[in-house]
Amino acid sequence: MPLLQISTTCSLTPPARESFTTFLIDAYAATMETSPDHVAVSIAELPPSAMAIGRSVDGPLVFLDAEIRGGRPFETKRAFAVEVMEHAVSALDVPRPNAKVVFTEHPGEHMMGLDRVGDSWRAE
Repeated sequence: MPLLQISTTCSLTPPARESFTTFLIDAYAATMETSPDHVAVSIAELPPSAMAIGRSVDGPLVFLDAEIRGGRPFETKRAFAVEVMEHAVSALDVPRPNAKVVFTEHPGEHMMGLDRVGDSWRAE
C-alpha cells in the first residue's frame, strides 16, 4: 500500500497532473511487481521559496517521497527512482539536478486502508 508523494514547483494543469499520477501508479506497479489498485499518489505544487536542493540549477524542482513496504532490493528501488526522475525531466522539463527521490521503508503492517492492513513484502 505505497504512498507516493510528489512535491514540485511546477504548475501543472489538471490533465498534466492526471497524466503524472497515472505514470507513477503504472511505473510503480510494473517495477515493483505489484497491483496498481493499492498505490496512492499525492501531488503538492509549492512556490519556489518552499523547496530547495543544494545542487539545483534554474528551473522547476520535483521530489518524490516514496513510502513503501521494506524489503525490496536496492536495484528495484533504483530502477523505479531513475524512471520517475527521467519522466520528470522529459514530461515536466525539470533539469536533471533538480529531481530527487527518497524511499522510506515501513513494515507492511504500518500501511493501512479501511479494508485492509498490509503484510510484509516478499519476493515471489
